[in-house]
Amino acid sequence: MKKHIPNAITCANLFSGCIGIVFAFNQNLKIAALCIFISLLFDFFDGFVARLLKVSGDMGKELDSLADVVSFGVLPSIILFQIAPKAFFWFDNNAILPYFAFFIAVFSAYRLAKFNLDTRQTDQFIGLPTPANAILIASIPLIYDLNIFTFETSTLSTTLFLSFIALMCFLLVCELPLIALKFKTFGFKENMARYLLIISSVILVIVLKYLAIPAILLTYILLSIVFFKRKSV
Repeated sequence: MKKHIPNAITCANLFSGCIGIVFAFNQNLKIAALCIFISLLFDFFDGFVARLLKVSGDMGKELDSLADVVSFGVLPSIILFQIAPKAFFWFDNNAILPYFAFFIAVFSAYRLAKFNLDTRQTDQFIGLPTPANAILIASIPLIYDLNIFTFETSTLSTTLFLSFIALMCFLLVCELPLIALKFKTFGFKENMARYLLIISSVILVIVLKYLAIPAILLTYILLSIVFFKRKSV
């Protein structure tokens, strides 16, 4: 019975993602975004509990990836689909632009399959983790409520929308080494980049609230580039 506890938590991740999809299709994007955050909690605790109970195995790894495809791939794609600028993007006047959002799901699935086979990603990530990408997309409807930006039918918003999707798809599968928040020891020197990321994230959340999420992601990428560049010297 003990070995099924982490898998049950993983299934809760998947269930939360499915509920989020329903809310997203019903235009309740803030609740859909909340479901991504709930899935993230389950995604963290399934691995934590598996290590605590010493019951990790291939079954849990595969189930985790399948759940993540839905919660951190399909659900974020639907959120983007719903907020996409409804611009015409073809000669026959069919509004196909929003469907480009589903490239996030495709590249997320590819990234997760790649992660399962890549032995280099035991203590670091190669490419942006799908939960990080999903959290960034989940922040969009929350920031949208602040009236800082709007998606309207215009050339500018269409370009931004497509550029954002292209950038996130690239980051998911690119050969960019990124810090993993996995502590083997708790010494400051060997975990300096991790501690800096945690401290800066807390400060950014206090100061910027929802706007902190894209700022944290940018900080994460920049810190990782500096850390691995120094490590290779």
